[in-house]
Amino acid sequence: MLRQLEIKNIAIIDKLSIELGHGLNVLTGETGAGKSIIIDSINAITGQRLSKDLIRTGEDKALVEAIFEVEKSHLSDLYECYGIEPEEDGVLVISREFTRSGKNTCRINGKISTVSMLKKFGERLIDVHGQHDNQSLLRSESHIDLLDSFAGEKMHKLKKEYSVHLDSYKKIKKRISDLEGNSGERERKIDLLKYQIDEIQSAGLKADEEQQLEKEKEILLNSEKIIKVFSNAYEVLGLGSKTGEAVLDRINEVVFELNNIKEFDKAFAEIARRLESIVYELEDIVSEVRAKRDDIEFDANALEQIEERLGVIYKLKKKYGNSIEEILNFMEDAQKQLDEITNNEEILEKLNGDLERENEILYNLAKEMNGERKKAAKLIEDKICHELDVLEMKNAKFRVKIEFDERENKDEISYKENGLDKVEFLISTNPGEPLKPLSKIASGGEMSRIMLAIKTILANVDEIPTLIFDEIDIGISGKAAQRVGERLSYISKNHQVISVTHLAQIACMADYNYYIEKVTEKEKTKTKVTRLEGDEIKKEIARIIGGENISEITIKHAEEMLEASRKYKGQL
Repeated sequence: MLRQLEIKNIAIIDKLSIELGHGLNVLTGETGAGKSIIIDSINAITGQRLSKDLIRTGEDKALVEAIFEVEKSHLSDLYECYGIEPEEDGVLVISREFTRSGKNTCRINGKISTVSMLKKFGERLIDVHGQHDNQSLLRSESHIDLLDSFAGEKMHKLKKEYSVHLDSYKKIKKRISDLEGNSGERERKIDLLKYQIDEIQSAGLKADEEQQLEKEKEILLNSEKIIKVFSNAYEVLGLGSKTGEAVLDRINEVVFELNNIKEFDKAFAEIARRLESIVYELEDIVSEVRAKRDDIEFDANALEQIEERLGVIYKLKKKYGNSIEEILNFMEDAQKQLDEITNNEEILEKLNGDLERENEILYNLAKEMNGERKKAAKLIEDKICHELDVLEMKNAKFRVKIEFDERENKDEISYKENGLDKVEFLISTNPGEPLKPLSKIASGGEMSRIMLAIKTILANVDEIPTLIFDEIDIGISGKAAQRVGERLSYISKNHQVISVTHLAQIACMADYNYYIEKVTEKEKTKTKVTRLEGDEIKKEIARIIGGENISEITIKHAEEMLEASRKYKGQL
């Protein structure tokens, strides 16, 4: 459950801390006091999209932090997937800081995370239902996902397997389409590929050729300097014409003199031996220096040939890749494409066979999914009708219409992301009326209750610990409002429920009541949240009933409603 929420610098909230409890938490207050901002803040830590306009005026950044109590097993796969250490006491801390520049800093148990990671965790922790969800219920396209949510683990596995095969099916179809193209396009493609392959092959490229050519070019361009260095080295080490005596000759003299005294001490002999080794090494060096000096010379023709060769490589790099390796890889891919096009009959035969197999698998999976949906539909129809009866829609009939795209010629089937089913929820709210799509018959108040019914039965399937209902009381009153309050109380026995409401019938069912108000301090407006106790709850219920002018009658009415709610909750 969501235990604590900290909000800083969002809209009219400067700094706010709310401790929430088990059961039904109800938020009430005047319009514009900041109730919806609290829901927006909860959406923020579940990875929903944010607008920088939410940041409080005069501030550069905002922060939302939430503390959850959750069973480790409920999130164990996500902890393992993202390398996040779970706390021993089951506490999970999620925070999100966002700035006017659009930068987001997200953390899960202190670990830097992404917004998409927040979304993955949020999907397991909180289900937020607002007024826009009623609108989504009017779109029949969303009905199939709601039905599948209820269908359970087998449907989830079938959809996952179906998705893999659908991806493969689409790729095979695209390859067939590419290979079958019209004859003119095919011939143009063959000509282009042949030209590209021939151009690269005729260049006779070698893997490390460019680096070697650049090295030779540098040597030629700097030949005068190199010759000068080696000539000087040879003079100093081997000839000695500039210095009077060569280094090699001087060392030989020292060795000769040491050999004349080596009989007096073994150390002298060892020094002589080591110097002799140096003489041998230096003789090799002098010989190599002389050879390098004699080998290097400026050759204008050689430089021109290197420049021409590098020009060829540069031209190919502009067309086919950033390196010789990439150019050769391009040629290899072009050759494969050419082989496919020129031998496409054999390849097409294989691809068509693969497509037929994928088609068969997809169709069978779609049939299986259809069967699971039909089973789920019977269950969901009965459960929703029961819930609607509880919610004072006693004559309502609810049906799930499932149409399967059955065709004799399977090649004509157009596979969709969810299979071959078209799902639509139908309802009749009054006796004698035929079943019609929700968009054709349901009022705002009815839509709220239908969505509450769906959320009620899906909550237990999804095992989401926290359910949030943001002003689901639109369009309802009287006995229907009382039943909605009772249903929220019923759901809160197994889930934490947070409800933003304007109805006394819902507020009186709360286990915890919070009053949201807008206050002005030092010419600045901010939101304040107070957890109500005792008589404060009674006064707030009376305010909702009668407005700001609280009378003895509204107080008495509030007492009666609270007493009735206590009796109801005692029976649950």
